[in-house]
Amino acid sequence: MLKVHVFQSGEAGIFANAYLVETSAHLVAVDSTLLESTSKALRLQAVKLGKPLKAVLLTHGHPDHYNGVTNLIGAAKVDVIATEGVDRVIRKDDAAKQEQWSGVFGAEWPGKRTFPNKILDNGEGINVDDVSFTVYDLGPGESHSDSYWLVERDGRKVAFIGDVVLNRVHAFLTDGHSTQWLKNLERLTVELQDVETIYPGHGDAGRLEMLTWQTNYLQEYRRTVASLANGDSRLTDEQKEKLTAHMDNYLQGKSLEFLIGLGADSVAAEMASKNKAASGLGS
Repeated sequence: MLKVHVFQSGEAGIFANAYLVETSAHLVAVDSTLLESTSKALRLQAVKLGKPLKAVLLTHGHPDHYNGVTNLIGAAKVDVIATEGVDRVIRKDDAAKQEQWSGVFGAEWPGKRTFPNKILDNGEGINVDDVSFTVYDLGPGESHSDSYWLVERDGRKVAFIGDVVLNRVHAFLTDGHSTQWLKNLERLTVELQDVETIYPGHGDAGRLEMLTWQTNYLQEYRRTVASLANGDSRLTDEQKEKLTAHMDNYLQGKSLEFLIGLGADSVAAEMASKNKAASGLGS
């Protein structure tokens, strides 16, 4: 048995996805949510399914995907599993993320976050009942360390790719790895050829075409930032407004619009550094 239950939080306009994979006798969660109320709602959904939670698998270290683990697992002894890179990012950045966002969300910001307690290397996995869950390390991309989970039963494969794709919503580019992100998308286009369904961290599930869509979005964003920045490592407020208007028009929507300007300086700096190195000025 392999059934995937989608929990789309909708919290604070972020619309992050968490997933409950139902096997014959257990549940395995992939990621969680950002806030107190939504993580409790995710737990309630798990309880209603009537099977014990065996493990929580994390795709990357952004708070909207791990903050809610504490409420999700409750008092149960559950493996919280990630790669070494994802675990490192969570532990390194958690205090700064709390300082940055707890004042914004107030009591909705979870006071206790639960970190991974089991680390897997690239290509390692777990088996739950008759279902295999294997993690693959992608390194930097949308976040400082991305991974994806390949889930298989009887030859049927699905993949949980975290924020490698934010399907049909604006992208988070603030971590400054857009070049590597594009390489990860190229890699996954090959590795996920025989996967039935791809489940992203934001937006609806789909197939390989969502990887092409994300690639095109990132390339358009990078071209526009490069044109506006003209070699500078930062954009002015006016330039960010132009970038936002352009990308809204490109997307034909404003979902997660606040992310457009938020990532502009990171991408401008990334591209300026790349151009400087290419010209030999970085030596």
